[in-house]
This record gives sequence, structure tokens and C-alpha cells, in this order.
Amino acid sequence: MKRLIAADKSFYKKVAKISIPIALQGLITTGVNMMDTIMIGTVGETQLSAVSLANQFINIFHIFCMGIGMGASVLVARYYGMNDNSSLKKTISIMLRLCLGMATLFFVATILLPREIMLIYTPEENIITYGIDYLNYSVASYFFLGLSLTCTIVLRNVGQVKMPLYTSIGAFFVNVGANYIFIFGVEFINLKPMGVAGAALGTLIARIFEFVIICGYLFFIDKKIAYRIYDVIKPVGVLWKEYIRISIPVLVSDGILALGNNSVAMVIGRLGESFVAGNAVTTVAQQLSSVMISGFSQAGAIVTGYSLGEGDKQKAQDEGYAFLGIGFVFGLITALIITLISAPMISAYNLSEETQTIARELMLSISIIIVFQATNSIMTKGVLRGGGDTKVLMLADNIFLWVASLPLGAVAGLVLRLPAFWIYFFLKIDQVLKAVWCVIRLRSGKWIKKVRTEKEI
Repeated sequence: MKRLIAADKSFYKKVAKISIPIALQGLITTGVNMMDTIMIGTVGETQLSAVSLANQFINIFHIFCMGIGMGASVLVARYYGMNDNSSLKKTISIMLRLCLGMATLFFVATILLPREIMLIYTPEENIITYGIDYLNYSVASYFFLGLSLTCTIVLRNVGQVKMPLYTSIGAFFVNVGANYIFIFGVEFINLKPMGVAGAALGTLIARIFEFVIICGYLFFIDKKIAYRIYDVIKPVGVLWKEYIRISIPVLVSDGILALGNNSVAMVIGRLGESFVAGNAVTTVAQQLSSVMISGFSQAGAIVTGYSLGEGDKQKAQDEGYAFLGIGFVFGLITALIITLISAPMISAYNLSEETQTIARELMLSISIIIVFQATNSIMTKGVLRGGGDTKVLMLADNIFLWVASLPLGAVAGLVLRLPAFWIYFFLKIDQVLKAVWCVIRLRSGKWIKKVRTEKEI
């Protein structure tokens, strides 16, 4: 806490300048997801459950793309701090190629195996049928989502945080309008209600809107990087080696975590339709409460990258302690927010009494876990990652998830049939363990790694 208080005003100004637009963008995106959920929830609990579970598979792709983008951001922030524009551009090219390859893989899997995908999450035939409809209409969104997401991360790392924010504001209105039209239909133009398919189509239109604005800006307008579309196919030379050394562990870590989180969804999907619907409601609350945390996490990675790019290790260490304090404080704040909004949020949905009871228990458990999640997320996804400590983070993330959370959560939910509060708590116990580990790792100073330029490889 002394380090937190002692940090100079310029540090907080820098953090606020980066984190607040990112958090606002996340808040808007979460608002879109909440409107989607509320609209589908008025159609029926089965449809709500189907959209929630189908989105679990799409979220795997989302997390993979975040891994690709955040892995690249470690190098982008460092090279930007070094004023090495050539290495920066080549890093972006590698990132975009990986993103397009990942989008193609998910595109083919969704076209060929939609039923098998839904069977991963639930044996309920009604949910599977609606989930297949949602996936079929969402299949093209992988390319637009992947490219706009990774390009947004690059723009943030060079200080371009306003453009993605403005784009998200526009996408909010596009998404809500398109969803309303396609979910419920428009009688005077003889457009029939499409239900879950309409929700997928509305979201696809919003993804296209984001892609056109974000990628159009980066490829044709931005002058800070001056990256152009023809740079995608230019040779990247030996920089592949550094990208693999620093960034690939982030992709692997986030990818395995995505599979782990989907294993959590598999456990939840087998606890009954009421539990699935209750969890779908709380998912929105989790997103709302974590947007500021996400903003600080990305600010932590960027600021740390800048400081180390300038060669100031002590400054990066001191800033790391300040970010640790920020994480704890905002964890407490978000816990309070969840407590305050849980009742009105649950009442906004058309839910059965059983589902409402489950949702209330889950909200209480989330409000406790979020304190630890905020603390470790700002460190693992921010400061430690920005320091280049990606291999150790890859191991730590997945050991805590696969050795602790999944076994304990599965036993609590499928064997002991504990109340919803304890099922969720054990499914997220890795957040508590990682919070303790992050403090130990930060104090060791071993998280600061050297990043090589193209000339040094």
C-alpha cells in the first residue's frame, strides 16, 4: 500500500488515460451482451440457455484471439518504447496471420460439426436444436471478430485508445437495433421473428461494423505505426523466433485456459437447465464488474512494456507494486457493485423461482471471488505479462486451473451436489490461489525478461 500511495501523479494519469477508455469500451460491449441476453430471455429459458452455451464455443475463439493479440502486445509495447518500427510492423503481420488461421479453423469446425459442438455442453435436445441455429448464423463472425479484436489491441498499445471506444459505441447501437429487428421481427415489412437465429445475425452485423472501422483505420489511416494492408504478406525474417519465445506461451496459456473454462461450462451444462439459465444471467454481471479490471490489466501490460523498453527495471518494479494495490482496491469496489446490482439484474429476466434462487447464490459467490480475481488478473494479464514472464505464467495459470479448480468444481457439482454458491466457489478457486502466487512472483523480481530486437536475434 505504501508503493501504491507513493506512486507519482504522472503514473496515475498515464494509467487512467489507457485504462478508462478500455474499460468504457468493455462496458459498452458488456451492455450489448446484456441486451442480447435480456431479449433472448424474454423469448424463453431454453433459448437463453442455448445462446449461452453456444457462445461458450465462440468464446474459445475469442480467448484464443485475445491470446494472439495480448501475446503480440508484449512485443508491440516494448518495440514502441524502443522506437523500433520495423520490428513492430513485423510483429503485427505475424499476429494477423495467426488470427486468420485460427478463424479458418473455427469456421470449418462450426460448419461441419455444430451438433457435436453443442453436445459438448449439454445433452438436452431442445437446447441443442436452438444452439445449432445460433452457431449456423454466427459462423462468418469469426473472421470479423478476430481481426477487429487483435487490431484493437495493437492500437491500444501505441496510445490509440479513443478510436476503439468510439467504434464500440457505434457497434452498441447497431447490435441492439439489429437484434431487436431480427429477434422479434417487423410486422409492417413482413419480417418474421427469428429468435436465436436473429440474435446471431444481429451480432454478426455488429461485428462487420467493428471490422470495417477498426481495420480500416489501422490499414489506411493510422500514422503512428503506418501499417498498411500489404505489410501482411511482407517477409518477417527471424522475428518469428522472438514472437514464438515471448508471445506463443501467451497463446498457449490462454488457449488451454479457454478449454478449461469450457470444461467448467460442461460441468454447469450438466447441472440442469435452471442452473444453466441462472449462470447465463450472472455471466453478464461478471462481465460488467470486470471491465475496469480488464482496463487496468491492459494498462499494466502497456505501461510495464514502455518502462522496460526505456531500460528502467526499477521503475517497472515499483509500478508493479502500485498495480498490485490498484487490483486489490478495485476488487473490493467491484464486489460492492455486484452486491448492489444483483437483485435488480435478476428481476429483469423472466425466470422461474428455482432459477432466481440459483442466480442469487451465484452472485454472492462471484462477489467474493472477484476480489482475488481483480488482484491476480491485473498482475498475470498485465504487469507480469508485460515483463515478458510468459512461460512461467503459462504454467501457473494452467496448474491452478486443472489441478485445483476443475477437479474440486466437478466433485462439488456432479458428485456432492452442493449448493450453487459452493459449486461456483470451487470452480473459481484458482483465482484465490493465483492472487497469493502473484505477490510472491512480483517480489522475486524474476518476472522481468529481456526482449530482443530483430537485429539482436
